[in-house]
Amino acid sequence: MSAVEHETVTEQFETIKFSVQGKICTIELNRPSTLNAFNQQMRRDLHSAIDMADTNPSVRVVIVKGAGPCFSAGADLKELTAAKHGIEAQIMNEYKPFLSRIIQSDKIYLAAVQGAAAGIGGALALTCDLVVMSEEACLFQAFAAIALVPDGGASWHLVNNLGYKKAFELCVEADKLSAEECIQTGLANHSVAAGDLDEYTCAWAERLAAGAPLSQKYLKRLLQQAQRAGLHDTIRQEAQYQQFCFNSEDFQEGVSAFFAKRQPVFSGK
Repeated sequence: MSAVEHETVTEQFETIKFSVQGKICTIELNRPSTLNAFNQQMRRDLHSAIDMADTNPSVRVVIVKGAGPCFSAGADLKELTAAKHGIEAQIMNEYKPFLSRIIQSDKIYLAAVQGAAAGIGGALALTCDLVVMSEEACLFQAFAAIALVPDGGASWHLVNNLGYKKAFELCVEADKLSAEECIQTGLANHSVAAGDLDEYTCAWAERLAAGAPLSQKYLKRLLQQAQRAGLHDTIRQEAQYQQFCFNSEDFQEGVSAFFAKRQPVFSGK
């Protein structure tokens, strides 16, 4: 690996810490005094940070985490109650764009959750492709406690993973799901001791970043489409994406590495 690939690039936003080292980008929510609650500035900063990560051709994996003991407490209620504009416009114009960017990205987004991922913070974590939680972390659906409903796509994630009845109970009771429950229901991938969260997440990100970018990009699209499509349409889509991958230089490299009994070096071409 060259010296350039080891170079660390950082960008300091008002509410976000942003860094790129090699193929890994880290986006850290950075309002620990408010438990990383979302205000307008954080929404703007996060959108800009995700845009920077997404347009950086060297980045293959993006880690999303929170500073301090909590991933995110959700929306900043002080700002929310003083809002002059409707919450519908805020969700559609300020939250949906960066959540959609994660979904549509060719890169892998990996959430590292410590403490609570509450409200829109939970929706952000669930929108990522993969989730690692510390053992004491939880997903907190706090909306009903203040007479609101889930937003940021949380209801979609919950009902598709938990089923209607369990999702309804969780939301109407403003209840929490432990890290273990999140793993059991498919809302998260792994849980680790709190002190190991960063190391585990970074190691996983490095392994993912060594994978074949084209294969990962089409896999992400394929699984998202398979959630909505029938079996016959999915087989047809698999065939199309498989042809794209088959025609790639990465496939030739993978085959060569297999027969040479060495690790492949993928280029994304």
